Amino acid sequence: MPVLDPSGRSHAITGAANGIGADTARALARRGGHVALIDRDRAGLTALADELHAAGATVTVHPVDLRDDNAVTAVATEIQQAHPQLQTLITCAGASMLGSLEQLTMEEMRWLMDVNLWGTVSITKALLPALQRSPGAHITHMASIYALASPGGRIPYAMSKFAVRAFSEALSHELEGSTVTVGAIYPAGVRTGIILHGRYAAAIEPGVAGRAAAAQAAMYHMEPSEAAERIVRATLQRRPRTLIGKETLLVDALVRLMPVKYWGPMRRPMREAIDTTTPMSPR
Repeated sequence: MPVLDPSGRSHAITGAANGIGADTARALARRGGHVALIDRDRAGLTALADELHAAGATVTVHPVDLRDDNAVTAVATEIQQAHPQLQTLITCAGASMLGSLEQLTMEEMRWLMDVNLWGTVSITKALLPALQRSPGAHITHMASIYALASPGGRIPYAMSKFAVRAFSEALSHELEGSTVTVGAIYPAGVRTGIILHGRYAAAIEPGVAGRAAAAQAAMYHMEPSEAAERIVRATLQRRPRTLIGKETLLVDALVRLMPVKYWGPMRRPMREAIDTTTPMSPR
């Protein structure tokens, strides 16, 4: 399977206003790629577009809420008109949610699934025809270390990422033998604002949620720019499965060795990050 040359070709990136998505756009632009930036944050997209334009890149901006299927279809049409040579789709958009099943409402869990899963499915379905017209194209979906192992306290997030993994694998089987390949990325913690600025169950006291989020963020060691470089390399090499970070490698091995009891070794290092019930100590 030939490696993709991004120069002069177009690349659509969701979640591009900040974090991994923004650095992925920068990495592709440095390689001479044209980029279609997708996010609900119009101001963030505009700021990044101005930065990339100043560096000589060809950029288009597409603000959209990926939960709105009709809006996604309209944006896909815009992208195909602006970028007739679409080579890759990289779905970096996502959100987090803290809380136990008892604390979370169905509405809160459905919201996260809409963002992480159905937004990914919607933009992929909408842009697939454009990718199929390319002589060689690749779709990269952002899964997670939690698509390999499901921790307590992260039920909706793990559900959404396991579902993204299943979607990616099933789609790759459907497209087998075509010009379009599909891969999933399994990163460990990356130093973005996803957990500190993410949502938590309304039933959790804000101070408790902040404590758990801070404990989770302290476990994140990789910079977004480094993760983005690895994502771009995996995309251009059309890899079906890419593990990023030593924690992901360890968890992958642990699940293979202990497919039923892996939570035992995982629980201890995560105990503070999944504690959304212990009251804050009085000062």
